[in-house]
Amino acid sequence: MATLTDLTIAQATAALRRGDMSAVELTQAHLTAAETLNPRINAFISLTPEVALSQARAADAALARQEGGSLTGIPLAIKDLFCTAGTRTTAGSRILGNFVPPYESTVTANLLRDGAVFLGKANLDEFAMGSSNTSSAFGAAENPWKRRGEEGTALVPGGSSGGSAAAVAARLALGAMATDTGGSIRQPAAFCGVAGIKPTYGRCSRFGIVAYASSLDQAGPIARTVEDCAILLKSMAGFDPRDATSSAREVPDFQASCERSIKGLRVGIPREYRLDGLPAEIASLWEAGIAWLKEAGAEIRDISLPHTRHALPTYYIVAPAEASSNLARYDGVRYGVRQDGEDLKDLYERTRAAGFGPEVQRRILIGTYVLSAGYYDAYYVKAQQVRALIKRDFDQAWGKVDAILTPATPSAAFGQDEKQDDPVAMYLNDVFTITANLAGIPGMAVPAGQDAKGLPLGLQILGRPFDEETVFAVARNIERAAGFTALPTLRAAA
Repeated sequence: MATLTDLTIAQATAALRRGDMSAVELTQAHLTAAETLNPRINAFISLTPEVALSQARAADAALARQEGGSLTGIPLAIKDLFCTAGTRTTAGSRILGNFVPPYESTVTANLLRDGAVFLGKANLDEFAMGSSNTSSAFGAAENPWKRRGEEGTALVPGGSSGGSAAAVAARLALGAMATDTGGSIRQPAAFCGVAGIKPTYGRCSRFGIVAYASSLDQAGPIARTVEDCAILLKSMAGFDPRDATSSAREVPDFQASCERSIKGLRVGIPREYRLDGLPAEIASLWEAGIAWLKEAGAEIRDISLPHTRHALPTYYIVAPAEASSNLARYDGVRYGVRQDGEDLKDLYERTRAAGFGPEVQRRILIGTYVLSAGYYDAYYVKAQQVRALIKRDFDQAWGKVDAILTPATPSAAFGQDEKQDDPVAMYLNDVFTITANLAGIPGMAVPAGQDAKGLPLGLQILGRPFDEETVFAVARNIERAAGFTALPTLRAAA
């Protein structure tokens, strides 16, 4: 049997049920790996070995009774944006540095119901605002991959779910929970050479997830394979009466859909995604992806999504506006870190100045500006109108195609000291991913190749609302054709 930390979720589940190993052994292997490597890559803000081993012992007891759920004994990393009862939840921010929730998010409760083991809370950009995981108040997470010949250069794992992706890639967890507001699952998955899916808005409950932009936020999994993502999403998803945007649609068997044939499937290639200056390596990988799908029997069609060019400015009006509203609750009075002041106004100002980092402050200021009197109609209302047009582009495309194939990112992972001084350059990292959030559709990133320096590159599959099954089917075909087996430099047992 492979090293315990090299197993997939599907393999580990089968091995646990055969009795080839115990859940405690599997969990301890990952805890040992995390304790060894996490001081270097900082993928976890908090490790919870006592909690994990207690859950693993309960999993072994369930397995001994021939009971248990789909994730019994499977060790996972939980993005530190999900509230976990009795375990510190920080959102990567100083202002929530000491917050211990008294309740469990719906998504994590679903995972616990199915027997999962929680290793700890994964690092992220502060309040999920970022594309590099460098804005965390608990230090930057590091990508376990290295450029060939530049082993001393620390690369970003992507963001905001950088810790989740780094933990999975480095073999510190079999899978991870993440969230995606503008690409925060798919971009780090692509940067770290793993798979990740943002499901349809409403597929997973947002209850108990610290909010960034409520009309865009959606939970999803990161794992090493498409099949593992399907297993995790099946557990995570479902209706929740505590979330008014949660869908009551039945949750399909996503794992079974991974083996569906795509013969005759119509796959769209949006011409607007062929950006000027797109690196040749990414353009070439995209063409390879098109060829792989043709070989599998798919029909490739050229399509147009004309309002794509407005997606970035639309997103960076809508998301900061919602963030400005959501983060108003962090005032030092009700919960979180407090800075004393001479009066209430001074207390608010000191608390928020000390508690929020520069990127969060920037987005709050942008959001407050576009919502202010005299600018609301000119910016926020206009952005919502353009957002409706972006969604309409996709609605019209679904009359011609069943799925859409694009690059996942406009580049491979970059250095921690690169691009950080240019917020606009950082925002451009989301150019291929944000349309899925604005339109509320599912999108998945799959590792499919490497650049000239050995860094992973990903392809993205977009699908109709609540048609994750087709997304998984296409993604699995790409995964099979690409045969991506490269491993990061920094990993457990490496």
